Amino acid sequence: MAYETILYEVNDHIAKVTLNLPEQRNPFTKKLVEELIAAVKRADRDPEVRVIVVTGNGPAFSAGGDIGEFRQNFMKSTPELYDEGIASNELFRLGSEVRTPMIASVNGPALGGGTGFVAMCHLAIASEQAVLGLTELRLGLVPFVILPLMRRAIGDRKTLELMLTAKTLTAEEAKAIQLVHQVVPHEALEEETMKWAKTIAGYSPLATRLALDAFYNTEDVDLHKAFDLLSTLRIVSFQSEDLKEGATAFLEKRKPIFTGK
Repeated sequence: MAYETILYEVNDHIAKVTLNLPEQRNPFTKKLVEELIAAVKRADRDPEVRVIVVTGNGPAFSAGGDIGEFRQNFMKSTPELYDEGIASNELFRLGSEVRTPMIASVNGPALGGGTGFVAMCHLAIASEQAVLGLTELRLGLVPFVILPLMRRAIGDRKTLELMLTAKTLTAEEAKAIQLVHQVVPHEALEEETMKWAKTIAGYSPLATRLALDAFYNTEDVDLHKAFDLLSTLRIVSFQSEDLKEGATAFLEKRKPIFTGK
């Protein structure tokens, strides 16, 4: 599949998706969003892919929404705006829908929707040059779509602070509130990201899928219902070839060979 606004490659069970509008600071244009959604879903369907890494080309990760396209909204009808809003929401549903671990490799500024995307990813590693923040109120906007993702990632009070002040955070400040998990020197970002990706890709792909299932399907669920669901997933795990291989390899003191079955 040919892409116009992103780059896509798969190596060693890792799909790398690069936002590729560097001159514009990789904004979430309609085209880029469509291609990013397609690429992530493509990777999630590919049995050879065990981890998805998303990063940006150039100095920025993503400047968020495209202001040029946003201005066109003033000319659209309410039904048009509604339909386009539902379509764009699909991007920020990916984290809870895909079952392949997603890592945001934040190479530079990630603002507005860019920050929301980082919050959505399962893991996030940031360059020391990264800057994050909900800057929408500076333009008279509200970060409607990404609000639930921010609350999940950093909690209600901190989300309110970032939304209402529209201030930006350094990478270290973002780490302090758990918006990103690790901060590294800029020149070490790709190496450290791939180290994390290769570690996860070395685990059972079935187990990682079940782990994400367990996490997202028990969110905001009654405690006893959560136990019931987790017990079912536990049976799937116990009957898997990967668990048998993992246990056997451990006893034989060798590296396991996981197949995802």
